[in-house]
Amino acid sequence: MTKRVLVVSASPRRGGNSDILCDEFIKGAESIGHHVEKVFLNDMDIRYCRGCGACEATHKCVQKDDMTDILDKISSSNVIVLASPVYFYTVNGQMKTFIDRCIPKYMEITEKEFYFIVTAATKDVSAAERAVECFRGFTDCLENCVEKGIVYGIGAWQKGDIKKTKAMNVAFNMGKSV
Repeated sequence: MTKRVLVVSASPRRGGNSDILCDEFIKGAESIGHHVEKVFLNDMDIRYCRGCGACEATHKCVQKDDMTDILDKISSSNVIVLASPVYFYTVNGQMKTFIDRCIPKYMEITEKEFYFIVTAATKDVSAAERAVECFRGFTDCLENCVEKGIVYGIGAWQKGDIKKTKAMNVAFNMGKSV
Protein backbone atom coordinates (compact mmCIF):
# COMPACT_ATOMS: atom_id res chain seq x y z
CA MET A 1 0.00 0.00 0.00
CA THR A 2 1.39 3.38 -1.02
CA LYS A 3 1.55 5.84 1.85
CA ARG A 4 1.70 9.62 1.91
CA VAL A 5 4.78 10.66 3.89
CA LEU A 6 5.39 14.19 5.15
CA VAL A 7 8.93 15.00 6.26
CA VAL A 8 9.23 18.10 8.44
CA SER A 9 12.83 19.34 8.44
CA ALA A 10 13.65 21.90 11.14
CA SER A 11 17.25 22.30 10.06
CA PRO A 12 18.20 25.97 9.86
CA ARG A 13 20.61 25.01 7.06
CA ARG A 14 19.52 23.47 3.81
CA GLY A 15 21.83 20.49 3.45
CA GLY A 16 22.61 20.53 7.17
CA ASN A 17 23.10 17.25 9.00
CA SER A 18 19.46 16.67 9.99
CA ASP A 19 18.29 17.78 6.54
CA ILE A 20 20.71 15.30 4.91
CA LEU A 21 19.20 12.50 7.00
CA CYS A 22 15.73 13.62 5.89
CA ASP A 23 16.83 13.23 2.29
CA GLU A 24 18.17 9.72 2.98
CA PHE A 25 14.89 8.75 4.63
CA ILE A 26 13.05 10.13 1.60
CA LYS A 27 15.22 8.10 -0.80
CA GLY A 28 14.38 4.95 1.12
CA ALA A 29 10.65 5.65 1.24
CA GLU A 30 10.49 6.61 -2.44
CA SER A 31 12.48 3.53 -3.43
CA ILE A 32 9.50 1.39 -2.45
CA GLY A 33 6.90 3.63 -4.05
CA HIS A 34 5.67 5.93 -1.29
CA HIS A 35 4.67 9.52 -2.09
CA VAL A 36 6.93 11.82 -0.05
CA GLU A 37 6.88 15.58 0.48
CA LYS A 38 9.38 17.55 2.53
CA VAL A 39 8.60 20.80 4.32
CA PHE A 40 11.70 22.85 5.11
CA LEU A 41 10.56 24.96 8.07
CA ASN A 42 13.30 27.57 7.72
CA ASP A 43 11.81 28.63 4.37
CA MET A 44 8.33 29.03 5.84
CA ASP A 45 6.58 31.94 7.51
CA ILE A 46 5.51 30.35 10.80
CA ARG A 47 4.83 32.68 13.68
CA TYR A 48 4.81 31.80 17.37
CA CYS A 49 1.60 30.63 19.00
CA ARG A 50 -0.05 33.58 20.71
CA GLY A 51 -1.91 31.45 23.24
CA CYS A 52 -5.11 33.36 22.45
CA GLY A 53 -7.31 30.24 22.55
CA ALA A 54 -9.37 31.22 19.51
CA CYS A 55 -8.59 27.88 17.88
CA GLU A 56 -10.33 25.97 20.66
CA ALA A 57 -13.72 26.74 19.13
CA THR A 58 -12.84 27.18 15.45
CA HIS A 59 -9.96 24.67 15.05
CA LYS A 60 -8.29 27.37 12.95
CA CYS A 61 -5.53 29.73 13.90
CA VAL A 62 -6.21 33.45 13.63
CA GLN A 63 -2.73 33.96 12.21
CA LYS A 64 -2.42 33.91 8.44
CA ASP A 65 0.89 32.22 7.68
CA ASP A 66 2.28 29.01 6.17
CA MET A 67 1.19 26.83 9.08
CA THR A 68 -2.33 26.50 7.66
CA ASP A 69 -0.99 24.71 4.58
CA ILE A 70 1.33 22.52 6.64
CA LEU A 71 -1.56 21.41 8.87
CA ASP A 72 -3.48 20.40 5.73
CA LYS A 73 -0.49 18.35 4.60
CA ILE A 74 -0.33 16.65 8.00
CA SER A 75 -4.02 15.77 7.78
CA SER A 76 -3.61 14.15 4.38
CA SER A 77 -0.46 12.19 5.31
CA ASN A 78 -0.23 8.70 6.78
CA VAL A 79 3.34 9.09 8.00
CA ILE A 80 5.00 12.10 9.63
CA VAL A 81 8.76 12.43 10.00
CA LEU A 82 9.96 15.09 12.44
CA ALA A 83 13.62 16.07 12.14
CA SER A 84 15.60 18.52 14.23
CA PRO A 85 19.14 19.27 15.26
CA VAL A 86 19.67 19.15 19.01
CA TYR A 87 20.16 22.54 20.64
CA PHE A 88 20.88 22.49 24.38
CA TYR A 89 19.49 18.96 24.73
CA THR A 90 16.19 19.51 22.92
CA VAL A 91 14.72 20.34 19.52
CA ASN A 92 15.52 23.69 17.98
CA GLY A 93 13.22 26.73 17.97
CA GLN A 94 11.88 26.07 14.48
CA MET A 95 10.63 22.63 15.51
CA LYS A 96 9.21 23.78 18.83
CA THR A 97 7.32 26.60 17.12
CA PHE A 98 5.95 24.11 14.56
CA ILE A 99 4.79 21.75 17.34
CA ASP A 100 3.10 24.59 19.25
CA ARG A 101 1.29 25.73 16.12
CA CYS A 102 -0.30 22.29 15.67
CA ILE A 103 -2.73 23.13 18.49
CA PRO A 104 -5.68 24.08 16.23
CA LYS A 105 -5.69 20.64 14.60
CA TYR A 106 -4.11 18.36 17.20
CA MET A 107 -7.42 16.57 17.81
CA GLU A 108 -7.52 15.76 14.08
CA ILE A 109 -3.95 14.44 13.90
CA THR A 110 -4.97 10.85 14.51
CA GLU A 111 -3.81 7.40 13.45
CA LYS A 112 -0.47 8.61 12.06
CA GLU A 113 2.86 6.85 12.07
CA PHE A 114 5.72 8.98 13.36
CA TYR A 115 9.46 8.75 12.79
CA PHE A 116 11.98 11.01 14.50
CA ILE A 117 15.35 12.19 13.24
CA VAL A 118 17.72 14.02 15.59
CA THR A 119 21.29 15.14 15.06
CA ALA A 120 23.81 16.30 17.64
CA ALA A 121 27.44 17.29 17.71
CA THR A 122 28.07 15.18 20.77
CA LYS A 123 28.59 11.44 20.54
CA ASP A 124 26.59 11.01 23.73
CA VAL A 125 23.21 9.65 22.67
CA SER A 126 21.58 10.89 25.88
CA ALA A 127 21.60 14.46 24.48
CA ALA A 128 19.62 13.29 21.48
CA GLU A 129 17.29 11.20 23.64
CA ARG A 130 16.17 14.36 25.44
CA ALA A 131 15.12 15.85 22.08
CA VAL A 132 13.19 12.68 21.30
CA GLU A 133 11.31 13.18 24.58
CA CYS A 134 10.13 16.53 23.22
CA PHE A 135 8.75 14.75 20.14
CA ARG A 136 7.08 12.20 22.39
CA GLY A 137 5.51 14.96 24.44
CA PHE A 138 3.83 16.10 21.22
CA THR A 139 2.75 12.69 19.97
CA ASP A 140 1.48 11.64 23.39
CA CYS A 141 -1.20 14.34 22.97
CA LEU A 142 -2.41 12.79 19.70
CA GLU A 143 -4.96 10.00 19.28
CA ASN A 144 -3.82 6.57 18.09
CA CYS A 145 -0.47 7.74 16.75
CA VAL A 146 2.42 5.30 16.76
CA GLU A 147 6.14 5.94 17.06
CA LYS A 148 7.75 3.74 14.39
CA GLY A 149 11.44 4.62 14.59
CA ILE A 150 14.23 7.00 15.52
CA VAL A 151 17.39 7.97 13.67
CA TYR A 152 20.11 9.20 16.02
CA GLY A 153 22.65 11.21 14.03
CA ILE A 154 25.22 11.83 16.72
CA GLY A 155 28.81 12.99 16.44
CA ALA A 156 28.06 15.42 13.60
CA TRP A 157 29.06 19.02 14.25
CA GLN A 158 30.05 20.57 10.92
CA LYS A 159 27.69 20.63 7.96
CA GLY A 160 28.04 17.30 6.16
CA ASP A 161 29.70 15.40 9.03
CA ILE A 162 26.67 13.11 9.15
CA LYS A 163 27.69 11.56 5.82
CA LYS A 164 30.53 9.77 7.63
CA THR A 165 28.21 8.05 10.12
CA LYS A 166 26.08 4.93 10.14
CA ALA A 167 23.01 7.17 10.58
CA MET A 168 22.92 7.54 6.78
CA ASN A 169 22.17 3.84 6.32
CA VAL A 170 19.80 3.83 9.27
CA ALA A 171 17.80 6.72 7.75
CA PHE A 172 17.64 5.09 4.30
CA ASN A 173 16.59 1.71 5.69
CA MET A 174 14.04 3.28 8.00
CA GLY A 175 12.54 5.06 5.00
CA LYS A 176 12.34 1.70 3.22
CA SER A 177 10.55 0.24 6.22
CA VAL A 178 7.61 2.67 6.04
